[in-house]
Amino acid sequence: MRQLPKQDPIPELLVGNETSDDAGVYKLTDSIALIQTVDYFTPIVDDPYMFGQIAAANALSDVYAMGGQPKTVMNIVGFPVKKLGGDMLAEILKGAADKVKEAGAITVGGHSVDDQEPKFGLSVTGLVHPEHFWRNVGAKPGDALVLTKPIGVGIMTTGIKRGAVTKEQEATVTDFMAMLNKTAAEILMNYSPNAVTDVTGFGLVGHGTEMAKGSNASFELDYSKVPILEGTEELAAAGIIPGGTKSNHTWVKEDVSYENLSQEEQFILCDAVTSGGLLVSIPEKEAKAYVEKLHDAGLGYAAIIGKVTEKKDKLIYAKKSLD
Repeated sequence: MRQLPKQDPIPELLVGNETSDDAGVYKLTDSIALIQTVDYFTPIVDDPYMFGQIAAANALSDVYAMGGQPKTVMNIVGFPVKKLGGDMLAEILKGAADKVKEAGAITVGGHSVDDQEPKFGLSVTGLVHPEHFWRNVGAKPGDALVLTKPIGVGIMTTGIKRGAVTKEQEATVTDFMAMLNKTAAEILMNYSPNAVTDVTGFGLVGHGTEMAKGSNASFELDYSKVPILEGTEELAAAGIIPGGTKSNHTWVKEDVSYENLSQEEQFILCDAVTSGGLLVSIPEKEAKAYVEKLHDAGLGYAAIIGKVTEKKDKLIYAKKSLD
């Protein structure tokens, strides 16, 4: 992106590519703005229907992270039809369509190419009020940090590929990846978040560093409070760590202080996530009520995992509390 020529700013473009936000926001009227985002990837599960569900939930998540409502989507497909057949592609598209319907949006079309390796995702358009969208900057010292889904997805899916997880663990991680951030976002609209992002490929710490840097603040994370998928720590201890997670750990190493965490615990905080939860910086007085509402709605894994402080030498300070 740094190689692209800078665009002249226009007043209608409320969020562009000058920051690390989750989507672009373009003002249409005084009460309506468009949210636009796109995401796609190669299969991470064998079931084509579930792959479509996960890909859709992942792409839709960026609209929720901006405080908007998804309205229309377009499919983006690369697929070797002659090799794998049309039935498998149909199942992927059906899985995505069902998830889009669950989100209250509609599929309006898409584009496909003949490719040697399957790839699938969505371009999503949502709506939001031009004065009431969320960004991944603006976290304020004193805020609490809330995470709405557990981490460990990258490690767990690598464990699936290596046959190292139970059927129950496989079902759990798959269900979390296919889960929309719709409920978490809709409940959050009743509060006053200062910064929001969704945790995906850069991991909790990677997306946390982006938020902290953009907010000119530092984050303190308590590993003991972070929700982690069952089985993740055992897999990490066995050396089952995906390459993306190791790359994340290297990428953020200059910006993070790990006080009393093992190498495996550091990797877990950096674990590359697919379709993760929302990371929310919210006034401390609202955080407990927000988490309680999430629990009441069935999101029992949501938790306060840390706090925002004034800017320090590092962007992230991660430790394990002893209480």
